[in-house]
Amino acid sequence: MDIESVREYCLSKAGTSEGTPFGPDVLVLKVMSKVFAIMSLDENRTNNLKCDPERALELRADYDFIIPGYHMNKKHWNTVEDVHRAEEKLLTELIDHSYELVVKGLKKVEKEELKKLGV
Repeated sequence: MDIESVREYCLSKAGTSEGTPFGPDVLVLKVMSKVFAIMSLDENRTNNLKCDPERALELRADYDFIIPGYHMNKKHWNTVEDVHRAEEKLLTELIDHSYELVVKGLKKVEKEELKKLGV
């Protein structure tokens, strides 16, 4: 899956917005006000995704291209070192998981607003 396909998949989720608060080479994707994905747009093609701590450890053990979150809380975030190495099914599953975890943690008013958008 190329980085543009990853971006489009993330943006297809309800309440998602994108920005580049860390500069033009880092795309931040949020659901409402909370980050669920951070993508490197340079040659590194990395993707940081939130993850359940136990699942995060399993993924790191199973895939050599999934490591503790770069510049993130390493308990709750993983970095997919090169999105081209991950099969599309795995990558979309990881994005979905990250999105769902973040939605669960939204403020009540944001959850209600998200419901209006169809989630």
